[in-house]
Amino acid sequence: MRINYEENAKIMKALSDTNRLKIVDILSCGEKCACDLLERFDFSQPTLSHHMKVLMECGIVNCRKEGVWNHYSLNRSNCNKLILFLMNIITDTEDCICKDKTKCECE
Repeated sequence: MRINYEENAKIMKALSDTNRLKIVDILSCGEKCACDLLERFDFSQPTLSHHMKVLMECGIVNCRKEGVWNHYSLNRSNCNKLILFLMNIITDTEDCICKDKTKCECE
C-alpha cells in the first residue's frame, strides 16, 4: 500500500495554524454552527470562512448548510486516517519505508 504523503502533508499544513487547530479541538466536541465558532475567536466571519475552507479542502472538516448558517463537524474517518498514518510512520518497523524502496515513490 502506498502512502499519500502529499495528502497528509496538506492536512498537517492546515493544522499547523493555531486557530485551525483550535477549531478542530472545538469540533471534537461535536457539530458547531459558524456563529458558535465565531464567539470563541477574535476575528471576522470572512476570516472564519477562510479557515473553514482550508480545513474542508484537506478533508478534516465537513460542512452542512442550514438556513443562513453553516454547521461544521469533523470528518472522523479522515481524522482517523491521519492518526493511523502518523502511528504507522513512527511505530511500524516491520513495514518500514527503508526496507522497500517502492514505498518511497510519491503517488
